Amino acid sequence: MAGAALARAAQLWSLLDEMAANEPQAYRRLLQQQRAEAELFCAPPEPHLCLRARPAGGVGRPLFINVCSWKRVPAPEGPADPTPVSAGPLEEASGEGDLYNVIDVAYNPDVLQKGQENPEKTEHLIHLTLKFVEERCNLTLSHLYTTESFKLKGSVVRMQQRLRGRQRPTPHLSQNIKKELTLDELLHTMEAEDYSNASVLLKEESVMQSKGHLIEEIASTEMPEKLSTPVYEMITVKDANKKPLKIELRIELPMVSSVSECDLRISKDDIVIEVPGKYKLQLDMPELVDEETTMAVFNKGKRILFITVLVAKPDP
Repeated sequence: MAGAALARAAQLWSLLDEMAANEPQAYRRLLQQQRAEAELFCAPPEPHLCLRARPAGGVGRPLFINVCSWKRVPAPEGPADPTPVSAGPLEEASGEGDLYNVIDVAYNPDVLQKGQENPEKTEHLIHLTLKFVEERCNLTLSHLYTTESFKLKGSVVRMQQRLRGRQRPTPHLSQNIKKELTLDELLHTMEAEDYSNASVLLKEESVMQSKGHLIEEIASTEMPEKLSTPVYEMITVKDANKKPLKIELRIELPMVSSVSECDLRISKDDIVIEVPGKYKLQLDMPELVDEETTMAVFNKGKRILFITVLVAKPDP
């Protein structure tokens, strides 16, 4: 496999050198095209609006749906074609002491722009999104929903991690079909191999039809693993003037025997603790914190994880 990749790389460089010498204008156009495609691929998803929904019957945790704009998601090919959508996993989270569920759904910016220009299209897209989330997560939601005043529930970092957490299958290149490839074929083959480790989106079989339009998911339809939410306590320590100094978090992990089992991720506005196959806890920080000051101690006897992090100093 490595030898075949090196051989294709050598062939690619040879063809590029030949193009640069014989067709300099075509070579420059190729570089510009590759640069534009790289910028498009690396552009992060951005928050657009946040929906708040509840299970049918009004019983259960609220569900926040972060509707995001992402250039990596293709636009529909035509008015009658499916609307591609990328979705992250359904997660349990907590903020200000309340538990809730959150999921991120991303569309091409052009799709959302048309909605801004036509409120009816926005309403239609929201109903399609709710239906899509119901089918993808095996939920039954109330027809009533709220568009929140904020654009995103949780942190931008976590949203981007969830949406980017899918991987594309590595395409196979049969050596029995062709021994030599053209420059265009080589570029597409190597791009596919590079992107296989970079969570590239692709179309899959999950397609949901509505009366007017289709939504076509371009991320995996695999249901996320259900993990328990551990018992926890979060405290904001303040000084005599009631100025926040640090955040202290106490998490009970009775099924954990070593701190090495825990995966801790912290940003300036949220924290995620995950024990594969056992627990997962995501919390919004009550204050912006300095993640570089994080200290974590695991008490093996009591099986409790203690986390302390200082509140970030305001910008001068």
